[in-house]
Amino acid sequence: MPPNSHPAEKYSEITPRALLRRLFDAALAGARSAAGVEAHLKSLSPIGSGRVIVVGAGKAAAEMAQVVERNVSGEVSGLVIVPDGYAATCTHIEVAEASHPLPDDRGLRATARVMNLVQAAKAGDIVICLLSGGASSLLIAPAESVSLVEKRAIVTALLKSGSSIDEINCVRKHLSAVKGGRLANLAAPATILSLVVSDVVGDDLAVIASGPTVPDPTTCGDALAVLRRHGIALSKTIENVLTSHKTETPKTLSANVSTHIVARPTDALAASAALATRLGLSVHNLGDTCTGSALQGAADHAALVRAILGGQGPVAPPCVILSGGEYTVEVRGPGRGGPNTEFVLALALELEGIGGVWALSADTDGVDGVAGAAGAFLTPDTLARARAARHDVRQALAANDSASIFSALQDLVAPGPTLTNVNDFRAILVEPR
Repeated sequence: MPPNSHPAEKYSEITPRALLRRLFDAALAGARSAAGVEAHLKSLSPIGSGRVIVVGAGKAAAEMAQVVERNVSGEVSGLVIVPDGYAATCTHIEVAEASHPLPDDRGLRATARVMNLVQAAKAGDIVICLLSGGASSLLIAPAESVSLVEKRAIVTALLKSGSSIDEINCVRKHLSAVKGGRLANLAAPATILSLVVSDVVGDDLAVIASGPTVPDPTTCGDALAVLRRHGIALSKTIENVLTSHKTETPKTLSANVSTHIVARPTDALAASAALATRLGLSVHNLGDTCTGSALQGAADHAALVRAILGGQGPVAPPCVILSGGEYTVEVRGPGRGGPNTEFVLALALELEGIGGVWALSADTDGVDGVAGAAGAFLTPDTLARARAARHDVRQALAANDSASIFSALQDLVAPGPTLTNVNDFRAILVEPR
Protein backbone atom coordinates (compact mmCIF):
# COMPACT_ATOMS: atom_id res chain seq x y z
CA MET A 1 0.00 0.00 0.00
CA PRO A 2 1.46 3.43 -0.86
CA PRO A 3 2.41 5.59 2.13
CA ASN A 4 -0.02 8.27 3.25
CA SER A 5 -2.96 6.63 1.45
CA HIS A 6 -5.65 3.99 1.92
CA PRO A 7 -7.59 1.77 -0.49
CA ALA A 8 -10.13 3.75 -2.53
CA GLU A 9 -9.66 6.83 -0.35
CA LYS A 10 -10.76 10.09 -1.99
CA TYR A 11 -9.76 13.66 -1.30
CA SER A 12 -13.38 14.54 -0.49
CA GLU A 13 -13.23 12.23 2.54
CA ILE A 14 -10.43 14.28 4.07
CA THR A 15 -10.68 17.78 5.49
CA PRO A 16 -8.81 20.35 3.37
CA ARG A 17 -6.39 21.14 6.20
CA ALA A 18 -5.61 17.45 6.79
CA LEU A 19 -5.23 16.91 3.04
CA LEU A 20 -2.72 19.72 2.69
CA ARG A 21 -0.73 18.47 5.66
CA ARG A 22 -0.63 14.97 4.17
CA LEU A 23 0.63 16.38 0.88
CA PHE A 24 3.37 18.18 2.83
CA ASP A 25 4.25 15.04 4.79
CA ALA A 26 4.45 13.08 1.53
CA ALA A 27 6.84 15.69 0.19
CA LEU A 28 9.02 15.37 3.30
CA ALA A 29 9.08 11.59 2.95
CA GLY A 30 10.06 11.92 -0.70
CA ALA A 31 12.94 14.20 0.25
CA ARG A 32 14.58 11.91 2.81
CA SER A 33 18.11 10.89 1.88
CA ALA A 34 18.41 7.34 3.23
CA ALA A 35 17.69 5.42 0.02
CA GLY A 36 19.99 7.61 -2.04
CA VAL A 37 22.83 7.34 0.46
CA GLU A 38 22.49 3.55 0.61
CA ALA A 39 22.57 3.25 -3.18
CA HIS A 40 25.78 5.23 -3.53
CA LEU A 41 27.51 3.48 -0.64
CA LYS A 42 27.37 0.25 -2.62
CA SER A 43 30.13 1.65 -4.81
CA LEU A 44 32.47 1.54 -1.80
CA SER A 45 32.38 -2.25 -1.37
CA PRO A 46 34.84 -3.68 -0.60
CA ILE A 47 36.51 -0.89 1.38
CA GLY A 48 39.97 -2.43 1.48
CA SER A 49 42.57 -1.59 4.12
CA GLY A 50 41.95 2.16 4.28
CA ARG A 51 39.92 4.05 6.85
CA VAL A 52 36.49 5.52 6.24
CA ILE A 53 36.41 9.08 7.54
CA VAL A 54 32.95 10.65 7.61
CA VAL A 55 32.55 14.43 7.74
CA GLY A 56 29.75 16.77 6.82
CA ALA A 57 27.26 19.40 7.79
CA GLY A 58 23.62 20.31 7.35
CA LYS A 59 20.12 19.51 8.48
CA ALA A 60 20.19 15.97 7.08
CA ALA A 61 23.81 15.20 8.04
CA ALA A 62 23.11 13.20 11.23
CA GLU A 63 20.52 10.96 9.59
CA MET A 64 22.86 10.46 6.62
CA ALA A 65 25.63 9.51 9.06
CA GLN A 66 23.36 6.88 10.61
CA VAL A 67 22.85 5.36 7.14
CA VAL A 68 26.61 5.25 6.61
CA GLU A 69 27.11 3.42 9.89
CA ARG A 70 24.48 0.83 8.93
CA ASN A 71 25.92 0.20 5.48
CA VAL A 72 29.70 0.48 5.73
CA SER A 73 31.77 -2.16 7.49
CA GLY A 74 35.26 -1.70 8.81
CA GLU A 75 36.81 1.25 10.63
CA VAL A 76 34.41 4.18 10.44
CA SER A 77 34.84 7.45 12.34
CA GLY A 78 34.25 11.15 11.85
CA LEU A 79 32.25 14.24 12.71
CA VAL A 80 29.19 15.92 11.24
CA ILE A 81 27.74 19.30 12.24
CA VAL A 82 23.98 19.93 12.47
CA PRO A 83 21.78 22.82 13.62
CA ASP A 84 20.47 22.81 17.16
CA GLY A 85 17.69 20.25 17.41
CA TYR A 86 18.76 18.22 14.35
CA ALA A 87 21.05 15.73 16.09
CA ALA A 88 20.59 11.96 15.81
CA THR A 89 22.43 9.22 17.70
CA CYS A 90 25.38 7.61 15.95
CA THR A 91 27.75 4.95 17.30
CA HIS A 92 31.07 5.84 15.69
CA ILE A 93 30.46 9.23 14.06
CA GLU A 94 30.29 12.24 16.35
CA VAL A 95 27.39 14.66 15.89
CA ALA A 96 28.00 18.28 16.93
CA GLU A 97 25.35 21.00 17.10
CA ALA A 98 25.91 24.63 16.12
CA SER A 99 23.96 27.77 15.24
CA HIS A 100 21.95 28.33 12.05
CA PRO A 101 21.39 30.50 9.99
CA LEU A 102 24.11 32.64 11.54
CA PRO A 103 27.32 30.82 12.50
CA ASP A 104 28.69 30.70 16.03
CA ASP A 105 31.85 29.66 17.89
CA ARG A 106 30.59 26.06 18.18
CA GLY A 107 30.47 25.81 14.40
CA LEU A 108 33.91 27.40 14.18
CA ARG A 109 35.42 24.85 16.58
CA ALA A 110 33.66 21.88 14.98
CA THR A 111 34.73 22.95 11.49
CA ALA A 112 38.36 23.18 12.61
CA ARG A 113 38.09 19.57 13.75
CA VAL A 114 36.50 18.53 10.44
CA MET A 115 39.35 20.17 8.56
CA ASN A 116 41.91 18.36 10.74
CA LEU A 117 40.22 15.01 10.13
CA VAL A 118 40.23 15.56 6.38
CA GLN A 119 43.85 16.75 6.30
CA ALA A 120 44.92 13.60 8.17
CA ALA A 121 43.47 11.33 5.46
CA LYS A 122 46.03 9.28 3.56
CA ALA A 123 46.12 7.49 0.21
CA GLY A 124 43.83 4.49 0.47
CA ASP A 125 41.48 6.23 2.90
CA ILE A 126 37.98 7.21 1.85
CA VAL A 127 36.44 10.48 3.02
CA ILE A 128 32.65 10.43 2.87
CA CYS A 129 31.34 13.99 2.91
CA LEU A 130 27.64 14.40 3.81
CA LEU A 131 26.16 17.75 2.85
CA SER A 132 22.68 19.25 3.02
CA GLY A 133 20.90 22.55 3.48
CA GLY A 134 22.26 24.62 6.35
CA ALA A 135 25.85 23.50 5.80
CA SER A 136 26.94 26.96 4.67
CA SER A 137 26.28 28.31 8.18
CA LEU A 138 27.57 25.26 10.03
CA LEU A 139 30.77 24.51 8.12
CA ILE A 140 32.37 27.81 9.03
CA ALA A 141 36.04 28.78 8.73
CA PRO A 142 36.53 32.47 7.87
CA ALA A 143 39.39 33.26 5.53
CA GLU A 144 42.60 34.56 7.05
CA SER A 145 42.15 38.11 8.44
CA VAL A 146 38.33 37.84 8.33
CA SER A 147 36.65 37.53 11.75
CA LEU A 148 33.55 35.53 12.57
CA VAL A 149 31.88 38.77 13.69
CA GLU A 150 32.52 40.36 10.28
CA LYS A 151 31.24 37.33 8.43
CA ARG A 152 28.09 37.16 10.56
CA ALA A 153 27.42 40.82 9.84
CA ILE A 154 27.77 40.30 6.09
CA VAL A 155 25.47 37.26 6.07
CA THR A 156 22.88 39.06 8.23
CA ALA A 157 22.82 42.00 5.84
CA LEU A 158 22.50 39.73 2.81
CA LEU A 159 19.63 37.78 4.38
CA LYS A 160 17.73 40.99 5.14
CA SER A 161 18.33 42.38 1.67
CA GLY A 162 16.40 39.64 -0.11
CA SER A 163 19.52 38.25 -1.79
CA SER A 164 19.21 34.86 -3.49
CA ILE A 165 20.99 31.83 -2.05
CA ASP A 166 23.31 31.83 -5.09
CA GLU A 167 24.38 35.37 -4.23
CA ILE A 168 24.76 34.71 -0.51
CA ASN A 169 26.82 31.58 -1.07
CA CYS A 170 29.00 33.32 -3.65
CA VAL A 171 30.02 35.81 -0.96
CA ARG A 172 30.40 33.11 1.69
CA LYS A 173 32.79 31.11 -0.50
CA HIS A 174 35.12 34.04 -0.99
CA LEU A 175 35.32 34.78 2.72
CA SER A 176 36.03 31.15 3.66
CA ALA A 177 38.87 28.72 4.14
CA VAL A 178 36.68 25.63 3.67
CA LYS A 179 33.98 26.40 1.08
CA GLY A 180 34.19 26.52 -2.71
CA GLY A 181 36.23 23.31 -3.19
CA ARG A 182 38.71 23.96 -0.42
CA LEU A 183 37.55 21.09 1.81
CA ALA A 184 38.11 18.60 -1.02
CA ASN A 185 41.63 19.83 -1.67
CA LEU A 186 42.48 19.38 2.00
CA ALA A 187 41.69 15.65 1.67
CA ALA A 188 44.15 14.85 -1.13
CA PRO A 189 45.45 12.18 -1.73
CA ALA A 190 42.47 10.34 -0.19
CA THR A 191 39.41 9.46 -2.25
CA ILE A 192 36.32 11.57 -1.52
CA LEU A 193 32.71 10.46 -1.93
CA SER A 194 30.46 13.50 -1.51
CA LEU A 195 26.75 12.78 -0.97
CA VAL A 196 24.49 15.80 -1.21
CA VAL A 197 20.87 16.72 -0.47
CA SER A 198 19.99 19.62 -2.77
CA ASP A 199 18.23 22.67 -1.38
CA VAL A 200 18.88 25.04 -4.29
CA VAL A 201 17.01 25.77 -7.49
CA GLY A 202 18.67 23.91 -10.35
CA ASP A 203 20.64 21.58 -8.03
CA ASP A 204 23.88 23.48 -8.70
CA LEU A 205 26.59 21.61 -6.77
CA ALA A 206 28.70 24.76 -6.56
CA VAL A 207 25.87 26.48 -4.66
CA ILE A 208 24.59 23.65 -2.43
CA ALA A 209 26.31 24.02 0.98
CA SER A 210 28.58 26.57 -0.76
CA GLY A 211 30.25 23.74 -2.69
CA PRO A 212 33.03 22.60 -0.32
CA THR A 213 33.88 19.56 -2.48
CA VAL A 214 33.44 20.93 -6.02
CA PRO A 215 35.29 23.53 -8.12
CA ASP A 216 33.88 27.04 -7.90
CA PRO A 217 33.17 29.04 -11.08
CA THR A 218 32.56 32.33 -9.24
CA THR A 219 35.21 34.92 -8.40
CA CYS A 220 36.07 37.49 -5.78
CA GLY A 221 34.85 40.07 -8.28
CA ASP A 222 31.47 38.34 -8.42
CA ALA A 223 31.23 38.40 -4.62
CA LEU A 224 32.08 42.08 -4.52
CA ALA A 225 29.46 42.79 -7.19
CA VAL A 226 26.77 41.02 -5.11
CA LEU A 227 27.60 43.13 -2.06
CA ARG A 228 27.58 46.37 -4.02
CA ARG A 229 24.37 45.48 -5.86
CA HIS A 230 22.54 45.08 -2.56
CA GLY A 231 24.14 48.10 -0.94
CA ILE A 232 25.91 46.11 1.79
CA ALA A 233 28.36 48.17 3.82
CA LEU A 234 31.86 46.62 3.84
CA SER A 235 34.57 46.79 6.45
CA LYS A 236 38.03 47.67 5.16
CA THR A 237 39.10 44.11 5.87
CA ILE A 238 36.36 42.57 3.72
CA GLU A 239 36.91 45.05 0.91
CA ASN A 240 40.66 44.45 0.92
CA VAL A 241 40.24 40.67 0.92
CA LEU A 242 37.92 40.71 -2.08
CA THR A 243 39.66 43.40 -4.13
CA SER A 244 43.06 41.75 -3.64
CA HIS A 245 41.67 38.37 -4.83
CA LYS A 246 43.59 36.66 -2.02
CA THR A 247 40.64 34.40 -1.31
CA GLU A 248 39.98 33.24 -4.87
CA THR A 249 38.40 29.81 -4.90
CA PRO A 250 39.93 26.81 -6.74
CA LYS A 251 38.67 26.32 -10.29
CA THR A 252 40.07 22.78 -10.44
CA LEU A 253 40.57 20.25 -7.65
CA SER A 254 43.66 18.28 -6.72
CA ALA A 255 41.62 15.62 -4.92
CA ASN A 256 39.86 12.58 -6.39
CA VAL A 257 36.22 13.49 -5.78
CA SER A 258 32.98 11.78 -6.75
CA THR A 259 29.86 13.85 -5.98
CA HIS A 260 26.27 12.63 -6.09
CA ILE A 261 22.90 14.21 -5.27
CA VAL A 262 20.87 11.77 -3.14
CA ALA A 263 17.69 13.83 -2.72
CA ARG A 264 16.36 16.92 -4.45
CA PRO A 265 13.32 19.23 -4.56
CA THR A 266 11.78 17.44 -7.54
CA ASP A 267 11.62 14.25 -5.45
CA ALA A 268 9.47 16.01 -2.85
CA LEU A 269 7.07 17.44 -5.42
CA ALA A 270 6.80 14.11 -7.24
CA ALA A 271 5.88 12.29 -4.02
CA SER A 272 3.23 14.86 -3.17
CA ALA A 273 1.82 14.84 -6.71
CA ALA A 274 1.56 11.04 -6.64
CA LEU A 275 -0.47 11.16 -3.42
CA ALA A 276 -2.78 13.88 -4.76
CA THR A 277 -3.39 11.85 -7.91
CA ARG A 278 -4.20 8.70 -5.91
CA LEU A 279 -6.72 10.72 -3.93
CA GLY A 280 -8.53 11.75 -7.12
CA LEU A 281 -7.24 15.31 -7.59
CA SER A 282 -5.97 16.83 -10.79
CA VAL A 283 -2.43 18.13 -10.30
CA HIS A 284 -0.65 21.10 -11.83
CA ASN A 285 3.00 20.93 -10.80
CA LEU A 286 4.86 24.21 -11.38
CA GLY A 287 8.16 22.56 -10.47
CA ASP A 288 10.93 23.59 -8.12
CA THR A 289 12.16 26.71 -9.90
CA CYS A 290 9.96 29.40 -8.31
CA THR A 291 12.21 32.24 -7.17
CA GLY A 292 12.08 35.96 -6.49
CA SER A 293 9.91 37.91 -4.09
CA ALA A 294 7.37 36.04 -1.95
CA LEU A 295 4.92 38.87 -2.66
CA GLN A 296 5.27 38.48 -6.42
CA GLY A 297 5.07 34.71 -6.06
CA ALA A 298 1.75 35.08 -4.25
CA ALA A 299 0.43 37.32 -7.02
CA ASP A 300 1.50 34.80 -9.68
CA HIS A 301 -0.11 31.86 -7.89
CA ALA A 302 -3.31 33.85 -7.30
CA ALA A 303 -3.53 34.66 -11.01
CA LEU A 304 -3.28 30.95 -11.78
CA VAL A 305 -6.04 30.17 -9.26
CA ARG A 306 -8.32 32.77 -10.84
CA ALA A 307 -7.63 31.32 -14.30
CA ILE A 308 -8.51 27.83 -13.10
CA LEU A 309 -11.73 29.02 -11.50
CA GLY A 310 -12.59 30.91 -14.68
CA GLY A 311 -12.15 27.79 -16.81
CA GLN A 312 -8.98 29.09 -18.44
CA GLY A 313 -6.41 27.17 -16.42
CA PRO A 314 -4.27 24.10 -17.19
CA VAL A 315 -6.47 21.92 -14.94
CA ALA A 316 -10.03 22.05 -13.63
CA PRO A 317 -11.27 21.89 -10.04
CA PRO A 318 -11.02 19.88 -7.89
CA CYS A 319 -7.28 20.25 -8.28
CA VAL A 320 -4.10 21.05 -6.46
CA ILE A 321 -1.33 23.39 -7.56
CA LEU A 322 2.12 22.30 -6.36
CA SER A 323 5.31 24.32 -6.47
CA GLY A 324 8.77 24.45 -4.95
CA GLY A 325 11.80 26.68 -5.21
CA GLU A 326 12.75 29.43 -2.82
CA TYR A 327 11.16 32.84 -2.48
CA THR A 328 12.91 35.68 -0.68
CA VAL A 329 11.80 38.50 1.59
CA GLU A 330 13.20 41.99 1.81
CA VAL A 331 13.06 42.77 5.51
CA ARG A 332 11.28 46.11 5.91
CA GLY A 333 10.02 45.85 9.49
CA PRO A 334 10.72 44.24 12.86
CA GLY A 335 8.04 41.56 12.65
CA ARG A 336 8.15 37.77 12.88
CA GLY A 337 7.88 35.81 9.68
CA GLY A 338 9.59 34.27 6.69
CA PRO A 339 9.10 33.72 2.96
CA ASN A 340 6.43 31.06 3.45
CA THR A 341 4.22 32.88 5.96
CA GLU A 342 4.61 36.06 3.92
CA PHE A 343 3.58 34.17 0.78
CA VAL A 344 0.44 32.80 2.48
CA LEU A 345 -0.65 36.14 3.90
CA ALA A 346 -0.07 37.88 0.57
CA LEU A 347 -1.98 35.07 -1.18
CA ALA A 348 -4.91 35.63 1.18
CA LEU A 349 -5.07 39.28 0.17
CA GLU A 350 -4.68 38.45 -3.53
CA LEU A 351 -7.60 36.00 -3.33
CA GLU A 352 -9.87 38.13 -1.17
CA GLY A 353 -13.51 37.45 -2.03
CA ILE A 354 -12.77 34.15 -3.75
CA GLY A 355 -14.02 31.10 -1.86
CA GLY A 356 -13.08 27.45 -2.04
CA VAL A 357 -9.31 27.91 -1.95
CA TRP A 358 -7.04 26.40 0.70
CA ALA A 359 -3.25 26.45 0.79
CA LEU A 360 -0.13 25.42 2.67
CA SER A 361 3.32 26.89 2.20
CA ALA A 362 6.20 25.64 4.32
CA ASP A 363 9.95 25.15 4.32
CA THR A 364 10.87 21.47 4.15
CA ASP A 365 13.52 21.95 6.84
CA GLY A 366 10.87 22.92 9.39
CA VAL A 367 12.08 26.52 9.78
CA ASP A 368 10.75 29.52 7.86
CA GLY A 369 12.95 32.56 8.48
CA VAL A 370 12.18 33.86 11.97
CA ALA A 371 8.59 32.59 11.94
CA GLY A 372 9.15 30.01 14.66
CA ALA A 373 7.52 27.40 12.40
CA ALA A 374 7.85 25.96 8.89
CA GLY A 375 5.05 28.00 7.33
CA ALA A 376 1.30 28.47 7.45
CA PHE A 377 -2.15 27.38 6.25
CA LEU A 378 -4.52 29.52 4.21
CA THR A 379 -8.25 28.89 4.68
CA PRO A 380 -11.14 30.57 2.84
CA ASP A 381 -11.86 32.62 5.96
CA THR A 382 -8.28 33.58 6.92
CA LEU A 383 -8.85 37.30 6.38
CA ALA A 384 -12.26 37.30 8.08
CA ARG A 385 -10.89 35.58 11.18
CA ALA A 386 -7.84 37.86 11.31
CA ARG A 387 -9.94 41.00 11.03
CA ALA A 388 -12.46 39.72 13.58
CA ALA A 389 -9.55 39.43 15.99
CA ARG A 390 -8.64 43.07 15.15
CA HIS A 391 -5.46 42.31 13.22
CA ASP A 392 -4.40 44.78 10.53
CA VAL A 393 -3.40 42.30 7.85
CA ARG A 394 -1.86 44.79 5.42
CA GLN A 395 0.13 46.45 8.18
CA ALA A 396 1.39 43.05 9.35
CA LEU A 397 2.55 42.27 5.82
CA ALA A 398 4.31 45.61 5.52
CA ALA A 399 6.11 44.99 8.83
CA ASN A 400 7.14 41.41 7.89
CA ASP A 401 4.93 40.21 10.75
CA SER A 402 2.99 37.52 8.90
CA ALA A 403 3.81 34.74 11.38
CA SER A 404 2.24 36.67 14.23
CA ILE A 405 -1.07 36.66 12.33
CA PHE A 406 -0.98 32.91 11.71
CA SER A 407 0.14 32.20 15.25
CA ALA A 408 -2.89 34.07 16.59
CA LEU A 409 -5.15 32.14 14.18
CA GLN A 410 -3.48 28.83 15.14
CA ASP A 411 -2.66 28.30 11.49
CA LEU A 412 1.11 27.86 11.66
CA VAL A 413 2.61 24.66 10.22
CA ALA A 414 5.08 23.39 12.80
CA PRO A 415 6.49 19.90 12.07
CA GLY A 416 9.67 20.51 14.08
CA PRO A 417 13.09 19.44 12.74
CA THR A 418 12.48 17.35 9.62
CA LEU A 419 16.07 16.08 9.14
CA THR A 420 16.01 17.15 5.51
CA ASN A 421 15.89 20.34 3.44
CA VAL A 422 14.86 20.58 -0.21
CA ASN A 423 13.62 24.16 -0.23
CA ASP A 424 10.05 25.36 0.08
CA PHE A 425 6.86 23.41 -0.61
CA ARG A 426 3.54 24.93 -1.63
CA ALA A 427 0.19 23.25 -2.22
CA ILE A 428 -2.98 25.13 -3.19
CA LEU A 429 -6.27 23.21 -3.17
CA VAL A 430 -8.91 24.66 -5.53
CA GLU A 431 -12.38 23.24 -5.02
CA PRO A 432 -15.32 23.55 -7.43
CA ARG A 433 -17.55 26.57 -6.90
